[in-house]
Amino acid sequence: MLRCCTVCCGVQDSVSPREKIFLLTSQWYPEAVIQMDRAIRRIEPWKIAVIVVSVIVGLALIIGLITFLLCHEQDRYYSASFLITNVDYNPQYERQTTDEFRNLSEDIETMLSEIFRGSFLSKRYVKSHVVSLSPDPGGVLASVVLVFKFPSADSEATTRGHVNRVLLRRLKATSTYLDVDQSTIRLTELNEEKGENLLNNCCGIRRQAFSFTGVERITGGQRAREGEWPWQASIQLDGTHRCGASIISNTWLVTAAHCFRGVRDPRRWTASFGILLRPPKQKKFVRRIIVHERYSDLLLDHEYDVAVVELASAIEFTSDVHSVCLPEASHIFPDNASCFVTGWGALENDGYSVNQLRQAEVRIISTEVCNRRQVYNGAITPGMLCAGYLEGQVDACQGDSGGPLVHANSRGIWYLVGIVSWGDECGKPNKPGVYTRVTYYRNWIHSKTGI
Repeated sequence: MLRCCTVCCGVQDSVSPREKIFLLTSQWYPEAVIQMDRAIRRIEPWKIAVIVVSVIVGLALIIGLITFLLCHEQDRYYSASFLITNVDYNPQYERQTTDEFRNLSEDIETMLSEIFRGSFLSKRYVKSHVVSLSPDPGGVLASVVLVFKFPSADSEATTRGHVNRVLLRRLKATSTYLDVDQSTIRLTELNEEKGENLLNNCCGIRRQAFSFTGVERITGGQRAREGEWPWQASIQLDGTHRCGASIISNTWLVTAAHCFRGVRDPRRWTASFGILLRPPKQKKFVRRIIVHERYSDLLLDHEYDVAVVELASAIEFTSDVHSVCLPEASHIFPDNASCFVTGWGALENDGYSVNQLRQAEVRIISTEVCNRRQVYNGAITPGMLCAGYLEGQVDACQGDSGGPLVHANSRGIWYLVGIVSWGDECGKPNKPGVYTRVTYYRNWIHSKTGI
């Protein structure tokens, strides 16, 4: 059978195996090439185009993914703790809003900024923020959150090693006012959720730096962006915006007493959070409304215009929704200090509320100036303060009542200076906005809320 097959195929027995293969191949190969060529010719041009485009798109996606991994930066969070040996613990360090806490925290943050900005990580370093100062037999134990930006392709172990090495080496080499015990330095990497939570639970923090340019009006202000004023709340009567308020904890708001004039039933009130009234980021029912005992519902009486609102359930703190800091009762905000007022109020006198939060920069006006005859003619009492401009134009307006007037300290932490209370129309010359002075009522707020 084999002989017959080979003869029929035209292959002689006397031919070597290699020659047999060559002879067989030489007979069917040209035919195979011809068949393949015909098959290719039968493919329609549009199919070829689809194949080519698919290949190009696939390559582009692969290149894009590689580029993204190499170039995309993400926030990395670290918890650092260390013992400061040349500072004695002060009970005032327990509260983040005290001058003592602020001053020591500022020294620590300045030291850390100098360390990292003077290293090869200078372009990766974002910020440091002291979250607690605790007592220790050897001094003060500081806990700090460090934030960096690293390429997402960099391994967590590598970036943590860089941060730890710079911290240890430069603390040892740098001469600062603070003496840090090197053996107590601990650095732990945090996932994004834990890092965000630690920062969001600190009052008065804004996660981004914002510029204040534009011409949109609050009266004479501009639109706010997400996360710009995370402590702003809207309190609503039967689902309709009535006043602004400020978040001072995850269950308490502070606002103006006149917002509840005639309607104090908490079942009719809700609070919403986020820069938009609709849709809000979060919405909560109200459990209790506590109006200052000496507040009068008489229309022209503006004394004791403060109230606190307890929510039925806790706010979930995020970078867009969390609390402002309350100042100590003894704190003094200087005249002419730059502040910001925010709200959903009308853009002009007797106008309508807006859906997106507005902001305006104003300056504190001394009580002496505000009590001049041509301004408010002695109507400003110790529990009030004026802010705005004597030339008018920039001011709070109807619907902004109860909202925050805030000021940033040297650490960039925002404090509640005032509560929008009253004024003569909106933005009139010699008629700046009048606010409830928070420091004057600070002890009353603490007595009702424990904050």
